Amino acid sequence: MPTHLIVSDIDGTFITSAERVTPRLRDAVTHAATKDAELVLATGRPPRWIYPVLDQLPIRPICICVNGAVLYDSDTDRVVTARTLPPATLTRIMQLIDDVLPVSYAVERVGASAFDKCEELFLVTPDFLHLWDSEEHTVVDKTELAAKSAVKLLVRNDRKTAWDLYHLIKLVVPPELAHITFSTDEGLLEISAPQVTKAAGLMAVAQFYGVPASDVVAFGDMPNDIEMLQWAGLGVAMGNADERVKVAAGAAWPVDADGITTSNDDFGVARVLERLFP
Repeated sequence: MPTHLIVSDIDGTFITSAERVTPRLRDAVTHAATKDAELVLATGRPPRWIYPVLDQLPIRPICICVNGAVLYDSDTDRVVTARTLPPATLTRIMQLIDDVLPVSYAVERVGASAFDKCEELFLVTPDFLHLWDSEEHTVVDKTELAAKSAVKLLVRNDRKTAWDLYHLIKLVVPPELAHITFSTDEGLLEISAPQVTKAAGLMAVAQFYGVPASDVVAFGDMPNDIEMLQWAGLGVAMGNADERVKVAAGAAWPVDADGITTSNDDFGVARVLERLFP
């Protein structure tokens, strides 16, 4: 059993801007494993989008996916748990949002494997504006979008910042109905079932391994990482992190007094691991 958990967000944290795992970070993670530390990846990505990262690693870790809605065992390609928004809740959330501002929608569903048909898992409304090039989706109307349970509802308005959109929608979607967060500065929100966070997923993983919060080090850069950084014994914000995330980080040694390491392009995670696991 591990004595420590190393938990890292992926985009803007574990990988560089070129979406690469540096050899230095790969070596640091491999060395930490010899010290009985276990790597966990915690991401907003669904399981099918983590393999470009996993293929750069010598291990297949447990992954906290879709902001904590899905726990995925990449070693066995198995969705262990999934917390979903049921159809009636999806419909109600969209009704509440449509009453206050124009948006477009997408949903992320989950199967049993990361290799289930992507066109059955990622559905978008006709007016949805992608942040990335995508051919892995199916276009449907809002009724069909909400016809089945989903692990995440995406809300898009390209005329708003993510923070502006967040504050507007928080006023109309109560926390007992859904949890709202975001992982980009663009006008895109990510809505999950109530109390679904990366921290909640991390608690489940830590309990499975028998590791207390005090022996968890977590890394992140965006608001969907805040709860995780606050729960971990050592919560580290990246140098490139959103300022609100830097405020939320609660670390001292081996990073600076504000719990901030260097950026993802300057070996931020590796620098901390090298000091924690010499």
